[in-house]
Amino acid sequence: MGTIVAGLASSHAFTLTDPEHWDEFRERNRAGYQRRYGVAPPVHPKLELERPEENRRRFRRIQDGLDQLRRNLEEIRPDALVVIGDDQDENYKDDNLPQIAIYLGDEVHAVDRFKKERRSYRCHPALAQEIFAGCVQAGFDMASSKSFPNQELLSHAHGPPLSVLTPKGDIPVVLLFVNAIHVPAVNPERCYRLGQTIARIIAAGPPRRVAVYASGGLSHFTAGYPWPHYRGPETYGGICEDFDRNVLRLMAEGRGEELARLGSEDLLAHGDIELRSWITLLGCVGKTPARTLTYEPFYRAIMGMAVGYWALDEEGRP
Repeated sequence: MGTIVAGLASSHAFTLTDPEHWDEFRERNRAGYQRRYGVAPPVHPKLELERPEENRRRFRRIQDGLDQLRRNLEEIRPDALVVIGDDQDENYKDDNLPQIAIYLGDEVHAVDRFKKERRSYRCHPALAQEIFAGCVQAGFDMASSKSFPNQELLSHAHGPPLSVLTPKGDIPVVLLFVNAIHVPAVNPERCYRLGQTIARIIAAGPPRRVAVYASGGLSHFTAGYPWPHYRGPETYGGICEDFDRNVLRLMAEGRGEELARLGSEDLLAHGDIELRSWITLLGCVGKTPARTLTYEPFYRAIMGMAVGYWALDEEGRP
């Protein structure tokens, strides 16, 4: 039987860029907001309270967390890495926006539009097909893609994190897409059940050692946020730090299942729509407490950054 041997999670986007580029990338994001809504967004008042040298010190903790995730993967050498993230009008456009989708091809070429890099990754089509068939059989109407145009993986929730987690590209990947930014989106309870279903499918399959990685979050209100559906007090660049810290506390205590009780409106209200990827991962690891959780809110990077790791033994137990 197959085994999930580890769970990993992290934010993406600014999390994978040096702080010296944050101001430039933030201004690009603000310009995107203005193009979309016809008005420049406000500058968050907490932004000017951050000092570059202090940000670098705090960001070192995030980098150390990412480095540890990479070392963990090198040590456990899984047979496959399932990567869960959302697509933001990159591989899936408004002519076809699945709530849940999986890639069934043999290979992808990940494009990092920030670093102007292109890397190739082998996929694990056998495991992908098993997850696809098993999820459909379990009642999840999952979409699938056997190929992308030019085999390019454009999703920034999937490609850029892989360059950090497995820079050699020596772990076959399974790419799972869970909608987050397009309303309506999959509710948290269904995300958790999706993770549970994937864990059962892996356990019922051939003897493979599988790691699962969730990409996204934490709280952030950026240009791509579904602002027409938001009714709360936050403005562009806001971060719901208390909500983030409570979410991470539940994960550290092995109480991730409680996050399945949240509603989609809770995620939307707190800038945590990408928490869906983490909740799907939590369904995979069950009551396993997170061994490592690092969190830092950065207003210059317009996001709360986090890194998490869940260790399981060869029997899939904490």
